Amino acid sequence: MTKRIALGVFETINPTNGMPTWNHPNGRADTWDDPRFWTSLAVKLEDAGFDFLFFADTYGYPTIDGQVPDETIAHSIQFPALDPMLLISALAAATERLGFVVTSPTTVEKPYATARRFASLDHFTSGRIGWNIVTGSSQATTDALFGIADSGTHDSRYDVADEFVDVCLQLWEGGWEDGAEVRDRDRDVYADPAKLHRIDHAGPHFPVSGQFVVPPSEQRTPVLFQAGTSDRGRAFAARNAESVFIQGQTIARAAEHVADIRAKAVAHGRAADAVKVVTGMTVVVAPTHDEAVARRAELEEMYAMADAAVMFAGFTGVDLRDVDLDMPLTDIRSDQGQTLIDRFVRPGAPVPSVGEVLDGFRRKANRGFQITGSSDEVADEIQAIVEGSDVDGIMLEPTFGDLGAYEDFISLVLPILRERGIAGDGPIGATLREHLHPAGTARLPQDHPGARFRIPADEMERIA
Repeated sequence: MTKRIALGVFETINPTNGMPTWNHPNGRADTWDDPRFWTSLAVKLEDAGFDFLFFADTYGYPTIDGQVPDETIAHSIQFPALDPMLLISALAAATERLGFVVTSPTTVEKPYATARRFASLDHFTSGRIGWNIVTGSSQATTDALFGIADSGTHDSRYDVADEFVDVCLQLWEGGWEDGAEVRDRDRDVYADPAKLHRIDHAGPHFPVSGQFVVPPSEQRTPVLFQAGTSDRGRAFAARNAESVFIQGQTIARAAEHVADIRAKAVAHGRAADAVKVVTGMTVVVAPTHDEAVARRAELEEMYAMADAAVMFAGFTGVDLRDVDLDMPLTDIRSDQGQTLIDRFVRPGAPVPSVGEVLDGFRRKANRGFQITGSSDEVADEIQAIVEGSDVDGIMLEPTFGDLGAYEDFISLVLPILRERGIAGDGPIGATLREHLHPAGTARLPQDHPGARFRIPADEMERIA
């Protein structure tokens, strides 16, 4: 029987998403910085029964050798950008059940500040917030903006992130006992001092000492997302994540990632299904096959090879602008961002040419499955992906930039997925964690490594 999948949408607060489309009539050049655009999207998704709205984010933008290419600014390649975290309260006020996931890095932020922000958002959303944990993006640019001399290698940044997450979990799970916030006016006791616990963490990267100021929220810990699919990224996800976002481009490759993440989760003492894997996909659907193909062609005609080269360099640090397009792209590694390179250069596979890499990136960028067709064709392909890879959810990506891609999916595809039992009628449970893990509760599960920071029952009895 086909599983019920979670439904999400992937967005960034830029004039465009991925390759430049801002100047198309269906782009969002005039609306991307208007909160009403985003609240209208959130309401539409809630009304359609989606589980969450996911915001990718980065402090960086594409640079090459420390300089900003003209294309970055002129063509709006991840530039300009606004901070999605500041929008969440407005979106939460306009909705009741839709969850929200926000990206925040472990390289330039500090654990206490991150823990405080997400705990606050969990209060403001009534338990509907998730944290997409990233170790960096456009890292060379970000390091220069923040004055970081050396943010480490690709893999060492994950070592730092493990400790970063541990500190946040200590604050969320161990700072306040349940029932500590009593609000007793008669006794003049807002919170019981005996039920609050000082955090003293003396790790190599983040020494933290003191009390956590935010009382427990509905979820205590936000739902922990992670988006890296490199080998080290998957190891990090198996230890920390409750949901992993992959950019599947073939069923076989997605199935490989899903199986590997689940095996690694079991090795960490967690259940195989403790990590829900969600894949991105760009869907172009129309009443007929030919209409959908024509719309996809119109979209891809907007993607220029020069823009693709700039964006590729921004993500990976590898500049292919002046390289012979027919030259084979030899095996490369990048400490700036390995996941994207792994997508094109894989051990044992034929080495692609520079032109093949750039053309593939031009059409797909850092997106997931590309699906084009009529209603039934798209539904068939999504069902094949779900059944063939065993992913737990899909995350729709925008096309030209407005709400059209989502509206078409909602009207033309979603009813078919519901008829087939692939999609449900709406979120299960009140919190984001319950949307993604319907059999669980609002709180972090006991087999998650973060549960070790909770105060044991016997110690609570001793303190009492």
